[in-house]
Amino acid sequence: MIVAQTDAGLHASVDALRPLMYADGGSALQDRPGHVRAASAVRRLGSRLVIVQDDVNAIAFHDEESEETHARLLPRGPGGRRVFDDVIGNKKGKLDLEACAALPDGRLVAFGSGSSPMREKLAVLGASAEPRVHDARALYGVLRAHAGFAGSELNVEGAVVLDGTLVLFQRGNGAARGGLEPVNAVGTLDLAAFLRFLDEGGPTPELLSVARVELGEIAGAKLGFTDATLTGDGRIAVLACAEASPDAVRDGPVLGCRVGLLDHEPLRMTDVLDAHGRRSTLKLEGIEHRPDSPLTFDVVADTDRPEEPALLGRLRVGET
Repeated sequence: MIVAQTDAGLHASVDALRPLMYADGGSALQDRPGHVRAASAVRRLGSRLVIVQDDVNAIAFHDEESEETHARLLPRGPGGRRVFDDVIGNKKGKLDLEACAALPDGRLVAFGSGSSPMREKLAVLGASAEPRVHDARALYGVLRAHAGFAGSELNVEGAVVLDGTLVLFQRGNGAARGGLEPVNAVGTLDLAAFLRFLDEGGPTPELLSVARVELGEIAGAKLGFTDATLTGDGRIAVLACAEASPDAVRDGPVLGCRVGLLDHEPLRMTDVLDAHGRRSTLKLEGIEHRPDSPLTFDVVADTDRPEEPALLGRLRVGET
C-alpha cells in the first residue's frame, strides 16, 4: 500500500495555456474536427509533442518550433466514424486512448482505458510510419483479472517505461460493483515480455507487482490517477484529479488536481495552482517532462466540452 502525503515542501503551478487548433482546420471527409478534443496523454517525439485523444480516432502532432498542430489519422471506428460523443450517440464506440508510453526503440504506444471491450486496444506510432492499432484483449484480461490492480472497474490512465519494466497506472474513479471497490493502483509488467506480445504475438505478459495507492480526496471527491511521466532526474511524476464522476465511463466536474513525485519515499503530492495562486480545476490528463528542467512539464487539459479545444500548458514543480 502506498499512501500519498501532502508535502508542504512541494509547490506546483500551471500556466502558459493555449488552445490546440489544427493548422489546416477540420475535415468533414476525414470526420475530424478543427481542434484537438479530449486530450488524454502527451509524449515527446523528437521536436514534436504527440497528443493522444480519447474520443477522436486521430493523434495530434504539435511542433514545438512552429507551434503548428497537425493530425495523424487512426482507422475509422464503428459506423465509419472517427468522432465519438454523447451528442452523436456513439460514445460507446470510442477507443478511449488514455495513456502513452515511450518505448526504447523510439516508438510510442497508446493504451485504451480498458473500461469496456471496445477500449482494449493499443495504438503504436513512430516518427513517420502510419499508426497501427492492435487488439490487446488478452492483456486487458490479465489486468482486469487482478482485483488488486483493477478493483471494480479497469481504467488505465498512465504508462511509463522504467528500468526494464512497463509501469501502468490504474485510476480508481469507477463505481463499486461485484463486491469490489474502485482502486488507484500501480502495476508493473516485464518490458521485454510486453514487446514480444506487441510485436511478435508472444505470450500475454503477467503483472509482476501491484501496489494499491491511497491518493486522498479534494472537497469530498476522491483523487484518481490521470497520467504519469519520468522526471529529468529519473523519478516518476504523477497527475491525479478529483472528479465527481459516477463511474469510469461518465465525466463529472473537476474539483482540483494534484501532482506528485513517486520515488523510494512515500508518494509526495501538492495541489496544482493556477496563475492567480488558486487551486486549479483544470482536468489535467497528460504530463511529459521538458528537457530544459528536471521538474518542468508540458501538460494537456481536457475541457470535457467537445466544441472547445483541449489546452496545452506548462506545469512547474518546485521542491524546498
